[in-house]
This record gives sequence, C-alpha cells and structure tokens, in this order.
Amino acid sequence: MKKGYLSYLTNGFIKENPVLRLVLGTCPTLAVTTAAINGIGMGVSATIVLVCSNIVISLLRNVIPDKVRIPAFITVIAGFVSVVQMLVKAFLPSIDTALGIYLPLIVVNCIILARAEMFASKNSVVPSILDGLGMGIGFTAVLTLMGAIRELLGAGTVFGLSVTSQFISPMIVFLLPPGGFFVFGILVAASNAIAKKNGKKIVEHLGCENCPSKAMCQNASKCEEVTADE
Repeated sequence: MKKGYLSYLTNGFIKENPVLRLVLGTCPTLAVTTAAINGIGMGVSATIVLVCSNIVISLLRNVIPDKVRIPAFITVIAGFVSVVQMLVKAFLPSIDTALGIYLPLIVVNCIILARAEMFASKNSVVPSILDGLGMGIGFTAVLTLMGAIRELLGAGTVFGLSVTSQFISPMIVFLLPPGGFFVFGILVAASNAIAKKNGKKIVEHLGCENCPSKAMCQNASKCEEVTADE
C-alpha cells in the first residue's frame, strides 16, 4: 500500500478519531454504549454505511450539482442505511433491539455526512474507501471501549461474561446517561493528554474550530459567521 494511502486509512484511528478528536457522533456514542457488543454492532453498521456511501459519492462527485450536494449525500446514505437495517433485523435481531432508533438514525450521523462532504466528494474511490474504513474502525474502537468500560463497571460483565460481578457490586450509574458522560469525558481527557504530550492540538472547541480539515471545508466560513452571530 502506498504511503499516502496508508495515512488515509490510519488518520481515523487516533490523529483524527471521529469521536475523541473531532467530537462527532456523540449521540449514538453515549446512547448505545451500555454494553461492548452494542458498540461493535453500531460501529460495524456505521462503517459499512460509511464505506459504501463514500464509494458512491466519490464516483458521482463530478455529477452531483453543488447546490443539491447535501440532499444527494443524504439520499445515498439513507439507501445504504436501509439495507444495513434490514440485514441487522434479519440476522441479528438482538442487536437491532439493543440499538433501537439509533440504527436508522445513522442516516444523519455527523461522521458519515462529514466524510462525504469533506473527503469523498473531493477524492477518488480508493482514498475514499480507505478514509471511510479508517474512520469507521476508529469509531467502532471507541464505542467498543466505552461499552466495555460501562458494562464492566455497571454490570460486572464484558461481552456478557462475568468478570467482577461475583465479588464487586455493580455500579448501575455507569449504565445510565450520567455514567456515559463520565466515561466519555475521561476518554476525551486521556486523548487530550496524549495529544498534548505529542505536541498536538488538544480538543478545546466543538465543530469547525476543532476540525483539522477546516481549511478544505466549503462551509467553514459560514459556520464561523453563525457562531459569531450567536
């Protein structure tokens, strides 16, 4: 694999991790990570949609009119989400029940729409596939880690297997929203500490201000104007 292509794949692991570095997709991150298996289910589903939509949008990048690019991106994403949702319902009904409304809501997941706008619409197919795969792996890893921590502390199990439940009383709060915010905050703080140690920018702002792809974005100036008005 070419060195440039390798960077497309690995950016989403740590350097531009969509959850810990770009702070995107926090709604499903906090909502579904009550168990490690839920994190894997959501992460893999989002990764499939991300890679497939990146491929189609990259192929059509010179065909889609600029004025309707966002509706076009959402239509493409929605088609793949529908396919993934039907497959999960058919073959993994327990995962479908656990993810609930958050599975169809992948359609409006900020990570997928952001990569379509920022990367797939400006690059060829192979880099778009690698970018989607890397971002998906980074997203899945964080969701699985959060799910494992919350499940271990809140239920004493990991992937349903008893670990500490026999000798330590589970702390149910970690299965509730406050526990999700607490674990998420700890992981972001750890990510910031690692970034600071390596001389990289820490997460201080949300949205465009924190995005490493800000210079490439067509909407960055508009977002800054809205923020200034507020």
